[in-house]
Amino acid sequence: MAFPIVRHRRLRQNAAIRGLVRETVLTVDDFIQPIFITYGSGVKNEISSMPGVFHFSLDTLEEELKEIVELGISAVLLFGIPSEKDSVGTSGFDENGIVQEATRVIKSLYPDLLVVADTCLCEFTDHGHCGMVHTFERDGHVHGDVLNDESLELLTRTAVSQARAGADIIAPSNMMDGFVYAIRKGLDEAGFSHVPIMSYSVKYASAFYGPFREAADSAPQFGDRKTYQMDPANIREALREAESDVQEGADMLMVKPALAFMDVIRVLRDQFDLPLVAYNVSGEYSMVKAAAQQGWINERAIVTEMLLGMKRAGADIIITYFAKDMARWLREQRN
Repeated sequence: MAFPIVRHRRLRQNAAIRGLVRETVLTVDDFIQPIFITYGSGVKNEISSMPGVFHFSLDTLEEELKEIVELGISAVLLFGIPSEKDSVGTSGFDENGIVQEATRVIKSLYPDLLVVADTCLCEFTDHGHCGMVHTFERDGHVHGDVLNDESLELLTRTAVSQARAGADIIAPSNMMDGFVYAIRKGLDEAGFSHVPIMSYSVKYASAFYGPFREAADSAPQFGDRKTYQMDPANIREALREAESDVQEGADMLMVKPALAFMDVIRVLRDQFDLPLVAYNVSGEYSMVKAAAQQGWINERAIVTEMLLGMKRAGADIIITYFAKDMARWLREQRN
């Protein structure tokens, strides 16, 4: 028998054959597009560290939604920037808060567009942490402890107010212990037992969040989030976090960030049978955009490869700021 015995290249020799045997395929149904909503009138301001991503006021939101719907994207993830902040994030659970108002606007314009509400307090607290904080001074510096159990009540109130406004999915991102159970209980008691929870189950204390902190005006005013977000060195801990959320009633699990944590996505995919979400975060987006603007990379090829990698690792759903771009590229590819 002639050498080589096996010729793998036979199935790579042209585009048609490669298409027939392709194992992983991206579709527009895979993506959720994040949107940043703020107060004001006529606001559509590009976020400097995230080219192509904008702050929208409620009156400029329709144009963005129209584009999203026409591209076939079925879901958006809402982040709100309030007009006022306080120590407990009151505007986060205000029935007329910015996320609640935006949800009502979206559902009035496009009832079938899924609204995923990020459920956290960091955008609404004056200290920038994801829950209630006990602060104290030591050696001339402000320190603080994030209060876990006291925060759960406020997070639950936030989730219920978002569901009442019309949110289709609640996505709690705060990483407090017991947050899924508390929110599930609160939603059920308020008559929203049908509303699923997309839990930020495995959320690392990551340097990849930098541009988002500008976009959401949510940088901590002291300390960091390492006492509640996970150490990037740990993977067994990720399994424990995800297992807790499954037991507490989560409907979907998430890994955030995605790019440096594909091994974590794979492990969760192998261990749990719930839908799995990967969050392609702001730093991952901005690095690609910056390199593309310099002409150093082919943006379309890089983004396609990156998102394929996340899906191949096991993600069913990808939250990405590239959602609109990818939807356009997929449409062009079909045509």
